[in-house]
Amino acid sequence: MNSIKTLTFKYLTMNIHILSLLSVATIAQVSIATAQTAPRVNILFCVADDAGHMSAYGVPWINTPAFDTVARNGLLFNNMYTCNAKSAPSRAAMITGRNSWQLEEACNHWPNFPEKFKSYPEALADNGYYVGCTGKGWGPGYAVNSRGENRNLTGQVWNKRKLTPPTTGISDCDYAANFNDFLKSWDKSKPFCFWYGALEPHRGYEYESSKRFGKNINDIDSVPSYWPDNEVVRRDMLDYAVEVEHFDKHLGLILQSLEEIGELDNTVIIVTSDHNMPFPRCKGQEYYNSNHIPMAVMWKNGIRHPGRQINEYISVIDLAPTILKVAGISEMQSGMQAITGRDFVDLLKDENTGIDRNYVMIGKERHDVGRPNDQGYPIRGLIRGDFLYLKNFKPERWPAGDPETGYMNVDGSPTKTEILKARHNPKTKYLWQLSFGKREMEELYNIKKDPNCMVNLIQKKEYACIKDRMEEEMTRRLLDQKDPRMYNKGDIFDKYPDTSEAHDFWHRIRNGERVPADWINLSDFEKDFPQ
Repeated sequence: MNSIKTLTFKYLTMNIHILSLLSVATIAQVSIATAQTAPRVNILFCVADDAGHMSAYGVPWINTPAFDTVARNGLLFNNMYTCNAKSAPSRAAMITGRNSWQLEEACNHWPNFPEKFKSYPEALADNGYYVGCTGKGWGPGYAVNSRGENRNLTGQVWNKRKLTPPTTGISDCDYAANFNDFLKSWDKSKPFCFWYGALEPHRGYEYESSKRFGKNINDIDSVPSYWPDNEVVRRDMLDYAVEVEHFDKHLGLILQSLEEIGELDNTVIIVTSDHNMPFPRCKGQEYYNSNHIPMAVMWKNGIRHPGRQINEYISVIDLAPTILKVAGISEMQSGMQAITGRDFVDLLKDENTGIDRNYVMIGKERHDVGRPNDQGYPIRGLIRGDFLYLKNFKPERWPAGDPETGYMNVDGSPTKTEILKARHNPKTKYLWQLSFGKREMEELYNIKKDPNCMVNLIQKKEYACIKDRMEEEMTRRLLDQKDPRMYNKGDIFDKYPDTSEAHDFWHRIRNGERVPADWINLSDFEKDFPQ
């Protein structure tokens, strides 16, 4: 197994309906009789690690038949976003229903997860569900209770079954076999909640492994305009595609198992990713191609008019309240902290509720370290309609990490190497600037016309009103959510400890220490970068 995946796997593996009594006796009797005959809904949550593409969206160089089946027999979401494009904070938002800046330490990557925040799998377990997970749950980081015991934030871990990986970059965890073990242990008198968390397509990849799978660089219809369009980059994209397809293969096997035991129709199946692909200007940043993620939902017994495409804007914080609602558990019954997200059961039922679903909020604090004193790069943003507004609170800092410490918030890759090389050519230096250079304090993009976010409209007078409206709305919502950044207390996020082996990286390597950081390449370090 690739070393970064092994490290992640090591830490991550450590890591209903109750009917209300009604006042009218006759109604109570009817309710109890119904409860005895109606099965409680199972929950299957499937999340890829760093996937931004599925073939259901018309991507010709990726083949994901299982995801496409879920979309075809359920709903395909065209505007699904994570609030924070890094694994730990994104997953923390998924399981709590709160934006990452509302989660104290859990806003950061590699944090200690605060005990006060309960996850929806924990809530379901407390309310009669049989809960389990395989692969990657929440993390990386540490989650313990007041007694110092590990919390299984996404359920009891089922990782015993192993396989021979098809490439050296793919995990040896046999997700589908582990799910089958979970099912064999399941007491069918209870509903189940299962978290399938693949470690793919997280880097690293076996370079050119896609050739063995018959993938041709000419299959790629377009390369993002912020990368060089050459054979190295295209091959890197195809190697990523192989790992997305591995995730999808196990999804298909899991669906098959559910069908064989007759539970497919009574299971809500949600398939998504924690953020977009692990490439420069994507993972770890806050652009359209950072935060926009695939999602499909299938529930044969619950979705009205399946086969629809959903254009409303949905955030990962909407997942927990949706799952609680279909499980019949109120927020009070859940015991969770106040939930910011809004359930989208109305979309599943094809009901018009008048809810404003034309916006999502995004942002970040510290991801990977590599700056002095483990500082982060704080951003808040609002997507409304066709526009994305971003505020970079510390534009004097390097957004992807310092050059001398290897731009640590971007995974090492052939594509990253190509872009770092582009800095030395005046004709291509702009590619380096887009992924690694310092930024203006504010950014505004028309993501409908410019999804690659190439043209910052912030200085154009004709967009001043849009910018002002979006900044006002973003600030108002953040104040309501008690974001410390809005109350001049944002530095607290930099003071929370980084629990990775690379903590205090900037100072330690300047003192000559060899610090583990194997998710970046030695060639990424630009120690002689001009100041």
